[in-house]
Amino acid sequence: MKTIVLCGGGTAGHIMPHIALLPKLKKHFDKIYYIGTNGMEKDIAKDANIPFYEITTPKFDRRVSFKTLAIPFKLLKSIKSAKKILKQLKPDVIFSKGGYVSIPVAIAGKKLKIPVVSHESDLSMGLANKVIYHYAKVMCVAFDETAKDKKKYVVTGIPIREELKFGDKNKVLTLFEHNDTLPTVMVVGGSLGAKAINEVIQKNLDKLTKKYNIIHIVGKSGEEKKSKNYLAVKFVNNIGDYFAACDMCVSRSGANAIFELMALKKPMLLIPLPKGASRGDQVENARLLEKKGLAHVLLQENLTYETLASGIDNVFKNKEQLIKNLSNHNTSNANEKIVDILIKLANPMS
Repeated sequence: MKTIVLCGGGTAGHIMPHIALLPKLKKHFDKIYYIGTNGMEKDIAKDANIPFYEITTPKFDRRVSFKTLAIPFKLLKSIKSAKKILKQLKPDVIFSKGGYVSIPVAIAGKKLKIPVVSHESDLSMGLANKVIYHYAKVMCVAFDETAKDKKKYVVTGIPIREELKFGDKNKVLTLFEHNDTLPTVMVVGGSLGAKAINEVIQKNLDKLTKKYNIIHIVGKSGEEKKSKNYLAVKFVNNIGDYFAACDMCVSRSGANAIFELMALKKPMLLIPLPKGASRGDQVENARLLEKKGLAHVLLQENLTYETLASGIDNVFKNKEQLIKNLSNHNTSNANEKIVDILIKLANPMS
């Protein structure tokens, strides 16, 4: 049996794919460790009983400032810390989910001749993975379009937790007073929430709940609430039950969320995080799904109650076609593909 180190952090998007891989990883690796920062990944790793090693890493910023001038010096210190941990753990392979915390781990792994595999979830490469690419043996990607003319790239899709496919809607619908004759809309803005979406929903609850049951995941900074035809929760671990309870989903277009919805054939209205608040990756993800007929898109700059209500109505009008398109779309078995790559690199002589 072998040892693997997982790394990545900052949001649930960086660690939940690791959690999705755990059942298969445990069959082939008897020691699994996590290297991250003091962020969301620390708590999630703890809940999953993965031994966690914390390092401090500089956050990369494209803007030139006194802080960015200090990054190379801070990065050297982070690489040294990662190298010390890796020497202690002696992994056979490292699997990175990107994010700035993965950079020193990947560089240290390369220096110690430990094979590094990284994964990019979005259509375009993030800054961290652009750096990690030079230190990785394999770069797994979610979209075919990302891997053009790249010898090191392997299209795998995104790991999906198996339990998502077996959600129990009654575990959610019994939590609030809902109307069985109304369709149920789930609104989710990612682990940190989506302020712009939350505000439009909450200011117009009376109008929305006349037409729909609303299940609203408001994020860590939001407020939990129950009222007629409305349930608001901050963050849930049993997301599969919530997906099972909804007829369609209004969502940001982070790659993990959209791949989960695609796997479950859930019609989507995507409201991507706008460029400026991000590097524009969510807009790219959303536009690609729209082009393929897999989702409808509403840009945040056009978000009002009227455009949201119209967007939800249009998804329901085209629900059957969207489900048909999602059913015809090939969602590859990313879990098996990625674990197979990790096993081969951990067992180079087999």
